Amino acid sequence: MRKPKSERQQLAGCSQQSLIPSWWLRKAVLVLVCALAALPLAGREKDAIQWGMGLIVNVPFPESEVAQVVHDVAQNGIIRGTKEYNKDEYVTGAAAVGSTRVFPEKAEGQVFYKVRLKALDPRNFRDSGDVGTLAVRYLLQPQGDKNTVLRIDARFVEDFRKVPHASNGSVESAEYKDIHDRLDAIESMKAATAEAKQEKEEYLARKQGLAPANVPESSSLSANNDSAVQAGDNAGMAAAPLNADRPVVQTLEEHVKDLRRQVERTVKSPGAPLKSAPFNTASTLQTLVAGTQVLIVVSTPYWLGIETHDGQHGWMLRDDLELLP
Repeated sequence: MRKPKSERQQLAGCSQQSLIPSWWLRKAVLVLVCALAALPLAGREKDAIQWGMGLIVNVPFPESEVAQVVHDVAQNGIIRGTKEYNKDEYVTGAAAVGSTRVFPEKAEGQVFYKVRLKALDPRNFRDSGDVGTLAVRYLLQPQGDKNTVLRIDARFVEDFRKVPHASNGSVESAEYKDIHDRLDAIESMKAATAEAKQEKEEYLARKQGLAPANVPESSSLSANNDSAVQAGDNAGMAAAPLNADRPVVQTLEEHVKDLRRQVERTVKSPGAPLKSAPFNTASTLQTLVAGTQVLIVVSTPYWLGIETHDGQHGWMLRDDLELLP
């Protein structure tokens, strides 16, 4: 016969039974605490991705064209996507340089830099609150003959503590928009030039087609006149087309002259620059002397995309050109 458990044994058994649920409870609490601690960490990791990552984009233009546009943007003296004071739209006073200590690391590819010294607490840089150097780096790498990989990075370094501050991406996005708009203007000019060239070729083809058609027409008209004399009353009907052609030819010549006045301009005195893009800060391709005749291929309110007689394309201010005399 089993002896009854003593009171001490009964209490020990109850304690052992109570250990199981308390252990699971402690484990559940520990898992919950770890999960809650991981939430801020995930937030911090996500926040870190937004700072200092820069911008990388594949541009559907050859490297030579992208490099020209980036060169112009680096020379424009402003850094978009940031400002020093609330009333500003962007940071001014920047300059293009060959290198900067803000980006000491070596970069492969064609590199351009734009730097603003003594920038005061520029916006959209993490924990910036002092005076320092604000710099933008543009890195170009060709992708075949028709594409270019463009990377843009912005960084701010304090002058006193030498502490770098990463951008949140606003500067990179704003600078790329400027580049994108300029490339779009170039693409529009290319399309308009191709369309104007095609229309010119079609017009010349039609004009050349009219000339030989007049030769047999005059001979046939002479034959008609001979037969018209024999036919009596039919002579007036045969002579009618001969008289009708003269005003048509005159109207065509006047129309050609009018079209020429619309699409051609002359450079005003004392001459004017031919720009690579419709911006005052764009690089000057060449300076056209006064009296140079150009062909208009793109028209905007302030700029005209033109083609010179030697095939050079570019942009000129509308006020620098005048109608043909």
